[in-house]
Amino acid sequence: MHLAAAATGVRPELDHRIVLNGILFRVRTGVPWRDLPERYGAWKTVYERHRHWSADGTWDRILHAVLADADLAGRIDWSMVGVGSTSCRAHQHAAGARKAPASGPEKRTTPRHHRPDEGLGRSRGGLICKIHLAGEGGCRPMALLLTPGQWGDAPQMIEVLDRIQVPRPLGGRPRTRPDHVSGDKAYSSRRNRSYLRRRRIRHTIPEPKDQRADRRRRGREGGRPTGFDRERYRRRNEVERTINRLKNFRAVATRYDKRAYVFHGTVTAAAIRLWLRQ
Repeated sequence: MHLAAAATGVRPELDHRIVLNGILFRVRTGVPWRDLPERYGAWKTVYERHRHWSADGTWDRILHAVLADADLAGRIDWSMVGVGSTSCRAHQHAAGARKAPASGPEKRTTPRHHRPDEGLGRSRGGLICKIHLAGEGGCRPMALLLTPGQWGDAPQMIEVLDRIQVPRPLGGRPRTRPDHVSGDKAYSSRRNRSYLRRRRIRHTIPEPKDQRADRRRRGREGGRPTGFDRERYRRRNEVERTINRLKNFRAVATRYDKRAYVFHGTVTAAAIRLWLRQ
């Protein structure tokens, strides 16, 4: 339903099921596309279909459909959604993308999740990329965002939470608001707390010492102390476990894709695989 029908032409089209198996094999093992086993067909066909599905948002639509089915079956733990990030070392083959803007399947459209910086940053160890995500209580990702590795965590929190969109097959608007949100000290900021209060989302985010000292120094203008539930914060490990499960896929732990939108499709495909596991 979410995959376009194979085009009819002189050359026989490879079945979507075989292509999906080839893509998941590559995401799990991290092998170069050219080294895909012959049972998955021509590697170029598998790669091009993955690139097209990443550009037109097919992977995102599949993830939303999987989330909708999971929510209908009561498999999503909305009681605690954790926000976290992880750095992925970029392989040398991930560098060198053309400076010209990326083009989508129609060659004239900008791919979804395209970034002019390609989500690559510099560190002492070389090129690095960062994955920001929101994971539910069952240790499965619900929303993803890619940035260069040197970008901070706090400014990305709102965009990650805004990407939570779980459709309701029985009718109604998609659910976007969890019951509770957790984050570490890196996500403590006035902007983030104001956003969560405005949306009436309870949250457990520890306040760093420097922010506490600044609030006390300002007196009344500093506002009231932030609440912190130590018992609830024990569930912070859930988002860390989500990241660990996601990085079991070798093509996610190390970035090999040059284009940011293609790597976003790779990470999304890995997230879908986690949701489909029993």
